[in-house]
Amino acid sequence: MLQTPLTAALSALAPAIPHPEGVSNDEFRAAMSRLAAGVVLVTAHDTDHGPRGEDVGMTATAFLSVSLDPPLVLVSLRNGSRMDDLLAEQPLWAVSVLSESQRHIAGRFAMKGRISDRLLFDDIPYSRGEASGAPLVGGALATLECRTEQRVEAGDHTLAIGRVLTARLPSTEGGPLTYFRGKYRQLG
Repeated sequence: MLQTPLTAALSALAPAIPHPEGVSNDEFRAAMSRLAAGVVLVTAHDTDHGPRGEDVGMTATAFLSVSLDPPLVLVSLRNGSRMDDLLAEQPLWAVSVLSESQRHIAGRFAMKGRISDRLLFDDIPYSRGEASGAPLVGGALATLECRTEQRVEAGDHTLAIGRVLTARLPSTEGGPLTYFRGKYRQLG
């Protein structure tokens, strides 16, 4: 088997334990890191959390268009995550397609063991979606508001398929923020 520097480093940390199909988590992770992906912020408003509710956000790279008629998108949610739990209870959410200048937002909402989401939104300009009530990040390349149509269990993730209720292009400046080989990157 050909080892890259990444798989060699990961193998030194822990032995690669293959699944019955033969591929280890490390090998799969290394292979998938070679696929460039756009970066989005998925948001929702939790109305059950306090008198004014609370905004929840999650950085995602597993987001894609599913259908034009009807307009459907898909986002992959880690099972048991706050966003997965919230969207299991209420169907409205939003997506902000992040620009290359919004790397700090992506990093902030991707942190493990982070502070409350309320504090993470404090200094980020956003408007509230009319259809979803969720935060829509200012300066995003595109924003979509969605209603969950279907949830599909897939291993350690849930695929949330949402009908697009609104789609807007608030900013035409800059390029997209992408994720490749474990790092946020810019095109060009």
